[in-house]
Formats: sequence, structure tokens, C-alpha cells
Amino acid sequence: MSRFTRSTLVAASAVAVAALIAGCASGAGAPAASDTAAAPQSGGTLSYLEPQAWSTLYPPSAGFYPNGGIVNNITDRLLYQNPDTLELEPWIATDYTVNDDATEYTFDLRTDVTYSDGSKLTAANVVKNIDLYGKGDTARALPVSEAINNYDHGEVVDDDTVVFHFTAPSPGFAQAVSTINSGLLSDATLDLASEGFGPGKAKDIIGSGPFVVSGEEIGTKTSVTARADYNWAPPSLEHQGAAYLDGIDYIVAAENSVRVGTVVAGQADIARNIPAPDEAQFAAGGLSLHAAATNGVNNGLSFRFREPRLEDVRVRQAIIAGIDRQKIVDTLFTANYPLATGALAKTALGYVDTSSYYTYDPDKAAKLLDEAGWTLGADGIREKDGEKLSLTFNEALPQPRSKDVVTLIQEQLKEIGIEVSLFAGDMAAQTKASTDQSTIQVYHSMVGRADFDVLKSQYFSKNRNTLLNLNPADQTVGDPELDTLLLAIASEPTTPERQAASEAAQKYLAENAYILPIFEEPQVFGLTAKVHGFDTESVGRPSFYSTWLAG
Repeated sequence: MSRFTRSTLVAASAVAVAALIAGCASGAGAPAASDTAAAPQSGGTLSYLEPQAWSTLYPPSAGFYPNGGIVNNITDRLLYQNPDTLELEPWIATDYTVNDDATEYTFDLRTDVTYSDGSKLTAANVVKNIDLYGKGDTARALPVSEAINNYDHGEVVDDDTVVFHFTAPSPGFAQAVSTINSGLLSDATLDLASEGFGPGKAKDIIGSGPFVVSGEEIGTKTSVTARADYNWAPPSLEHQGAAYLDGIDYIVAAENSVRVGTVVAGQADIARNIPAPDEAQFAAGGLSLHAAATNGVNNGLSFRFREPRLEDVRVRQAIIAGIDRQKIVDTLFTANYPLATGALAKTALGYVDTSSYYTYDPDKAAKLLDEAGWTLGADGIREKDGEKLSLTFNEALPQPRSKDVVTLIQEQLKEIGIEVSLFAGDMAAQTKASTDQSTIQVYHSMVGRADFDVLKSQYFSKNRNTLLNLNPADQTVGDPELDTLLLAIASEPTTPERQAASEAAQKYLAENAYILPIFEEPQVFGLTAKVHGFDTESVGRPSFYSTWLAG
């Protein structure tokens, strides 16, 4: 039986950005939408501005949006997840079947697909891809994909058939092979070590997608060129054949004012991560916004509950009650950032409303802290046994206005006697600090993935482990019950069972005051009117295959 059912480093100045854009085929002075032809036009190089440089093009590690924005356009996947319906559809696999307990998946493959180096995409190559992503390779520092659970091995049946076997039910596998984390790569690329996927090596990454990397200026600009022979897009797409664009220039423009101003002036075509205060500029003629849902774990806080200051659930509950989430959203964001009503976005698979656990009540917060033995000191900060109730938050650099969010929280929690500090530092410093609960006690983050497993990806001790339930130093787990609940999401074979498992885990997170969801995070893009056909995949990464430039 076919199973096509819903499965669920360089900051660029304005001058530098202008220099990088110079020579792109898309010029300034975008015409009004009414002046452009309705039929797609071929040609032109689109200039696309990113706030950060990409760090790796290894698909299982490419979740960071600057990484995924490239991987999504140079690789194909076995299945296609429709970004509007979240249905799984054919792509490189023309059909697939699953056994009753979701421990065996059989895929029928196209036989006409080639990689950009001319090598063929074969059944053996597909198995080599998924074997690497499902098992990882510690010798080459290539991790297992967090999207693939309970993987055992792949098997080539014949020239156009592969079977994947699992040690336990893996109901999320079909959706996993539709994500950029399972982007298909050539045999030669799959032989690379971790550093081979990093900056300076972009042209060595060979996919079968509609674009191929053609140039790289480390930390500032990466260029891709359309493949003239591409002819295996998802069959459900109206557009088939080669991409309309000649190519895309991915340009790093870290400063918000530069990124926004360059597009508003018509000197670049698209920019990602338009700050909420700047959205109004795109209401002008010849400009528009595209706000894409990320369909996963909401932007929010994870409380490292094994840290002594946060061990008492009353302290965590007090922090939650002391934070006015609505004020944060109203002050810093727009209607594109809905107030979170649970761990997951309302559009996410598995969503359940747990908003009753996240009510703003500073009087309740003060009472809880009193009960927990934290008394106000002379400086207004609570103390217990000679220690101040002082907590450090990270600055989530990929997340919108993280510093501003933490600053507002700092003001709010000071009113109830909690001192908040913001850990400063670049991405490398933030990443290193994130695994040390003595440095970061409250972790600000989110993760997008349109599958039930996204909850496990964020909180499971052997995935992102944002709660630090697993202590990296001694490998002990503080709350085994949480891990059990999260594992059930990835192991129950049927959709109703996965829904129930997801709801149970979300309620457990809420009851134990482990998290505070703040808002549903979109990816907000600013576009000039000459850009047509722009879309995103299911969690908001840009898809340029059907994009075209007017004029």
C-alpha cells in the first residue's frame, strides 16, 4: 500500500554588500508588480541577503538557516513535503511502502537522475546516503541525523528499489527523508570528512538539485548556478525542467539596517530575517513580505533543571509567572509572531494547548519564591544560603531579537527579585557555553521540523538536549521519565499513538515547568516586486527552483 499520506563570519558593511552585489544580473529599480509579465521569465542572478554565514553543508547538521538555505537548493530528497499541506509526495522516490510496525520502508526510485558532476544517482548511492545519515561516522566527525531514529541498515533490492531496516519502529522516517537533513549527495561527497563540508569547500559538495555551487568567498558570498539538465522536480509542481534563474548569490549582510536598506533601495532582491520593527518599510509599493511558518518547537526558554538554582520546581514556576510574554510580543514583534500557546506551534504535528501553565502572575511568582526560601536582599535580589538568585541566559543569535527579548525578561524578573545576565559572544562562544549549565542556566532557542519528532529533537538527552537533562560531564540523565516520553514519539508506529505520545510529553514539560514558550517563530523575508514564484520548504528555508525575476 502506498504511504503518501500526511506524516506527520563576517559582518558586511553597506559598502561591502554593495560590492558583493555588483555584477548580479538583477539591477536596482524594481518595477511595480502590475508592470511585470504574468508568465515566468528565464534568466538573471538573484541576490539574496543572509544575516549570518553558513557553517556546514553536511545535511544532518544543516539545520542552521544559512546552511539549509543552500542545501535545500543543491540537493533533492527521496520524498517531497508539500509546504502548504505538509503531505508527503513523490520526488526521487516514485512510491514507497511501510510495514505494519514501521520497521521496514521500501522505496521505488527514479533511474534518470544525475548529480552535478555527471555521476548517476543509483540505488546503491541512495543506501550509502541514508546509511551515513542514519549511523554517522565518528572517525570523520560526521554525526547521526537527529531526524532518523532506530536505524539499522539499507539494502539494495534491484536497480530501482531500496529497503531500509530499523531496530524498532521509526514512524518519522518518511518525513525525515523529505527534509534537508536527508539531502542526497554523490558518492564522492559522501566520502568527505567533516571539514570537507565546511567553509572553503562549498564547490566540493555535489548534489542532484536544480542548482550547483559555482563560487565561494569564505564568510561573505556563495554563488550557485542553475543546472541546464535538471528535469526531476517533484511531479506535483507546476514548474518542471531547469530552474528559471541563472543563479543565486547568497551574500552575508549581518547588520539589519544594511540588509533591509539594500532591498528597500532595490539593490538586492531578497533578504531573510527582516526585523519586526522594519516590516513597515515593506508596505511601500514595489516591496513585500513573505512570513513562513516553521511548524515546530516554538521560540522559548529551556530551564536547566539540574542546576542547583533551578532544581526546585517552585523557582521555575516563579520565573514563568514572572514573565509577561504578551508584553514581549506586543513590544518587540508584529502579528507575524503569534503568542505561543504550548511547546509547539499550532500548525505543528502533535500540538496541544498548554497555555494555562504559562500565565503571567507576578504576585504568584513572589509567593512561590518565598515558599522556596528565596528572600529579598538589601539590593532587591533574592538570596538563599548566601547565594543570590542570579541566572544567565544565552543570546540566541539565529533567533529574532533575542537580546531584546532577554533584556525585557531581565526587567520583568528584577521586579520579583531575580537577577538576569546575558551571555555575550559570537556563535562559537555561544555554542561552547550552551552545554555548560554553570555558564548558561536558561537557554533561548527554537527548532523547526514538520513532524512529531521535532519535540524529541529539541529536548531528548541524546539530541539537542536543550534542558541538559543529560549531563555532558558524567553522562547521567536527570529525568529518565522525560526521555521515555520523548522516545515514545519517535517509536509509536501509528499517527494516533504518536499524537498521544506528543501530547503526553508536552504536558509533562508544562507540569514540571521545564520550558516557557514565548512565540511562534516565522522566517520573514523582504522581497522586491521583481521577484516572483518565491517559496519556502516546510520549515521556512528558501526554495528558489520556481523563482523568477521580472524585467
